[in-house]
Amino acid sequence: MKTNRKFTALHRVLHWIMAIAMPILFITGFLRMYWMGKQAVADAIASQGIEVTKEQAKAVYKVLREPMWEWHFIFAHVMIFAFLARIIYMLIKGIRFPNPFKNNQSLKTRLQGFTYVYFYFFVFVSAITGIFLEKGFFPDWKGNIETVHKLGVYWFPIFILLHFAGIVLAEFSSKKGITSKMISGD
Repeated sequence: MKTNRKFTALHRVLHWIMAIAMPILFITGFLRMYWMGKQAVADAIASQGIEVTKEQAKAVYKVLREPMWEWHFIFAHVMIFAFLARIIYMLIKGIRFPNPFKNNQSLKTRLQGFTYVYFYFFVFVSAITGIFLEKGFFPDWKGNIETVHKLGVYWFPIFILLHFAGIVLAEFSSKKGITSKMISGD
């Protein structure tokens, strides 16, 4: 049995904007935390036998990080805009996702609901902590806020796995064709 659900152009555009923004945010965050972190850059400079002061190493790090960080900043704003637009759109259109706490529903429906809750909760937390860091809110808690924000590098891959598992389950259930509907709207 095929689903009768149609995704409007706006729904699909918001979905795909977020689907593009999230990996860019993940990659730029991951690079900053690991391969292009302060220590990694300092170690790379030292491994070449180049002697520099701490201030010089810091300056090199900032120059290398800046273009990547601009992408993170731009796509964070894109993601926040798309996220808010999607929430407003869902409220206006009355779109609901399954309530995972409701009794008497299938495991599949409950898991689908939890995936939505997981997604919206963690996008909200990442957005809020990113805004707090960027605006300098709560300077005494900066370290804790930054730690929570950096957890996105772990929750994002989990969400992607859940999302793709959900797509596979949907395609082999009563929602066959949902993928093509999200792409073309048909």
